[in-house]
Amino acid sequence: MSFTDISIALMSSTVITLYTGAMGRWQPDARTRLAEAALELYGQRGFQAVTVAEIAERAGLTERTFFRHFADKREVLFSGAVGLQDQIAAALDSAPVSLSAIDAVGEALEAAAALLGQRRDYARRRQAIITANAELQERERIKLASLARALADGLRRRGVAASTAILAGEAGIAVFRVAFERWIDESEHRELGEVIRDSLNELKAVTAAK
Repeated sequence: MSFTDISIALMSSTVITLYTGAMGRWQPDARTRLAEAALELYGQRGFQAVTVAEIAERAGLTERTFFRHFADKREVLFSGAVGLQDQIAAALDSAPVSLSAIDAVGEALEAAAALLGQRRDYARRRQAIITANAELQERERIKLASLARALADGLRRRGVAASTAILAGEAGIAVFRVAFERWIDESEHRELGEVIRDSLNELKAVTAAK
């Protein structure tokens, strides 16, 4: 391995294993390359028309490498769901105990905003692909339902009654969905966290109205 190869491996933000021989070698940042290639192809031709082989070819990798990183071509768009759910759960657990259920949910959603907020262009492209495909829309609904359950579970850990926890979790995801749709709109220039706060305040105003 040359000095240049070693330098590239050390500078990479991802832990990369390189090896040579008949089995081939791991590629630097292969996951990102595959995800970007998939997004490009889905945007150009539609999700259904694209194959894993085409994604791998566009990324300059093999199908075998694709399946090391993703279970199928759909999971390219949803592989971050577990990390997002973990981030929300951790933020909810660490929220001040003095907060109401809905305000604790708001803090958890703002933690999610910090995770997503630097990827607005990616979020817009991804959402356009999902909106154009019924199967992906269903998968997105499943993801949001899982996030609502994670919020409800976190609230129960804080001592919130089960029915209240479920209601606050569902309301929180409704706020998140509305705020996210606003945030990816081309006319919106605020940060996602700010949009979430404003959307949550709107919900509070609606529920407080007489």
